[in-house]
Amino acid sequence: MTLFRLTALAAAASLTLAGCAQFPQDNTTRGAAIGAVVGGVAGKATGNHKNKRVALGAVLGALSGAAIGRYMDNQEQALEEQLAGSGVQVKREGDVLKLEIPSQITFASGRSDIRAELYPVLNDIAKVLAEYDKTLLVITGHTDDTGGRELNMRLSQQRAETVKNYLSAQRIDERRLVTQGAGPDQPLVANTSEANRAKNRRVEIQIEPLISQ
Repeated sequence: MTLFRLTALAAAASLTLAGCAQFPQDNTTRGAAIGAVVGGVAGKATGNHKNKRVALGAVLGALSGAAIGRYMDNQEQALEEQLAGSGVQVKREGDVLKLEIPSQITFASGRSDIRAELYPVLNDIAKVLAEYDKTLLVITGHTDDTGGRELNMRLSQQRAETVKNYLSAQRIDERRLVTQGAGPDQPLVANTSEANRAKNRRVEIQIEPLISQ
C-alpha cells in the first residue's frame, strides 16, 4: 500500500470513528487507553502514528480496551523468551514496546548493510511479530556524529530501510513497517570516543498496538 493510500485510509477511518468513546483506564489494563494518547510514548523520534494504527486496525484487525494491555503483555513475554541471550533489550512504556538491538551486531561505520550477526536476531524478532500481527512497527536508524549531518540523516534512513526490507522478506506485512532516520540526534552515549560512537550506530524497533480509536 502506498503512503498516499495509507494516509487517505487513515483520514477516512478517523472521520468514521471520530465519535467513539475513549478507552477506560485502570491499573489492570496498564494504560489500555493508549488509543486516545497522541502517538508513541517510547522513543523521541517516533512522532504521532495514531492515524496509521487506526487505519491499519481497520484493515488488519484492531485491539481495544483491556485487550490492548493483555495483547502487549503476551507479546512482551514472547519477545523476551525468543530473544533471551541475544543482548536485545525489550523495554516497555505503557502499551508500547521498544527493542534495543546491541550496536555491535548492527552496522559498521558508514555502512547500512546488515552484519551477519544481526540476521538470527531479526529472524527471532520476525517469528514473534508474525504471531502478534496487530501491531505497527516503527524502525528507527541511528548514526554516530562522524561526517556531515546530511550524510548521517540519509545513512540512518538507509539503515532503517535495510531492516524493514529484511523483515518484509520474512513475511512481515510491509504495511505494518514504518521507517525513519534519526541521524546523530539521539545518541545513547556522548560521541567522545570510537567505543561510544560504535554504540550509537544502531537500530531500534518500536512496537505499537493497532487500535480501533
